[in-house]
This record gives sequence, structure tokens and C-alpha cells, in this order.
Amino acid sequence: MSDSSEYTPPKIWTWEQPSGGQFANINRPISGATQEKDLPVGKHPLQLYSLATPNGVKVTVMLEELLELGHKGAEYDAWLVRINEGDQFTSGFVGANPNSKIPALMDHSTGTPTRVFESGAILVYLAEKFGTFLPKDPAARTETMNWLFWQMGSAPYVGGGFGHFYAYAPEKFQYPIDRFTMETKRQLDVLDKTLAERPFIAGNDYSIADMAIFPWYGGLVLGRLYDAAEFLAVDDYKHVKAWAEKIDARPAVDRGRRVNRVWGEEAEQVPERHDASDLDLKPAAEAAAE
Repeated sequence: MSDSSEYTPPKIWTWEQPSGGQFANINRPISGATQEKDLPVGKHPLQLYSLATPNGVKVTVMLEELLELGHKGAEYDAWLVRINEGDQFTSGFVGANPNSKIPALMDHSTGTPTRVFESGAILVYLAEKFGTFLPKDPAARTETMNWLFWQMGSAPYVGGGFGHFYAYAPEKFQYPIDRFTMETKRQLDVLDKTLAERPFIAGNDYSIADMAIFPWYGGLVLGRLYDAAEFLAVDDYKHVKAWAEKIDARPAVDRGRRVNRVWGEEAEQVPERHDASDLDLKPAAEAAAE
């Protein structure tokens, strides 16, 4: 479907109506808090405020991977932020992240609590804090950072671009769908050619680059994002798919994907995580009997 009429931008844009689509009620051209409300604080030094979108999953996977390695200091409370209800616009959340986007982390193990926002920054912060998943060798570290920043710069074309116009926009228009589909497939091709030569995104070792890229591009090729696997012909990217399946099989990744999740299969939903036992799965027979 093509645009039925040409849009002429006004001389000065003004905000006169919601932008339309699934997230119209939270989109606005100004920043800052809309309500006074403090953030809850649990028992652990690390306090995460998030939702299990791809950006949120990056951080819960990292935390679960740290715990898997035995880093007890990585124990955390994960508080649910319902972005459709505007939780990210409370005064407490804006204090943690003035950009009002999930995830946001508060580290209470420092003298004055340290705020960390932007998912990539949180991954680097945790990697440096615990000394893992980010190589110390300068060349390997740089390659890992290359791919982390690649993801941070590229994924908006997938989410706000392809995802919005393909799945969420109130009307389907060919131009933006074609434009962002082309870019999404180009990015998948970049990854596929890279993963044809190495087992993980940045080289021979699993790193924060994999944790950052998996929820977005792994989600696409595993059919979890935008119901778009067939449309994007994801089977063409066999190296990305093999890598995604390998990452998906990691126990910490399985746990991390479920934290702050409030949709999908009930067994996969863990709205909040305050203790490791919150992620215990019930035996299949017990779950079926309920």
C-alpha cells in the first residue's frame, strides 16, 4: 500500500494530536516527570527498573550471567516499569534516567548511589565492576566495544523504524516499511557474514556484545519480534540463526528473558525479581494441573 496523499510539513511543527499507534499515549515532545513518586528500593545493592523489551533483556541477561559465574555481588532487585502506563515519567524514575527510557540501574554499593542509564552503558558498567564479559586485551576490548556501539546505533532502525511501521503504526505505508525492512535485512547480513567467521559477535568469547545484540537480532531470527520472521526471510541468515539458538540455550539467558516479562506464556512471566527463587520454574505436571 502506498501513501494516498502527499504530506507537506508545516513551517513550524506543533504537537496537536497523539502520534498514533500502540504507544501514542506515552509519546510526547517534552521530557521530565509527570507525577511525584519515589522509586522502590529492595534488599540488594543493585536495583533495576525495567521491562522485558529487548533493551531490558540485555541487562537482566547480564545480571543472570554474572550470578551464574558466582558473583554474589550481582544479586539484584528487578522492579517492573510499565511503560504503557507511564511509570517511566515518575519523579523517581526521571531521577534515575532523565531520558525516561528503560532500563535504569541504581547501584547502592557505592557511597552515594550511582545511577546508570542506557542499556549499553549498564552492560559496560557491570562488566567493569565485576571484571568479566569485556576483554582486558586492548584489541579484543575494542572489538567488543565496536559491536556494542554498533548495536546501540543500529537497533533503533529495527525498533523505531521497522518495528513501528511494520507492526505498530495505525496505517501501513509502503515507503517506510520498504525503507526500514531494507536496512534491517542489511544489518542481519552484516551479522551473518561476521558470524560465518567466528563463534561469537566479537570473536572467540561470549561477551557483552552478544548480550546486547541477541535480544534484538536473535529475537528477529527466532521469530519473537514483530511476528516478522517470514516477512524478513530470516532462514537466509543461517549463521545468525545458529548463533541465536546457541545463546538462547544458555540457562542465564533463559532466566534473564523472563525477568520483568508480563506477556506471553505464563511460565515465562516473572514480573518482578527480588530473589533467585522468583525464577524457579514449576514442574510441567504441576503447572498443567493448576
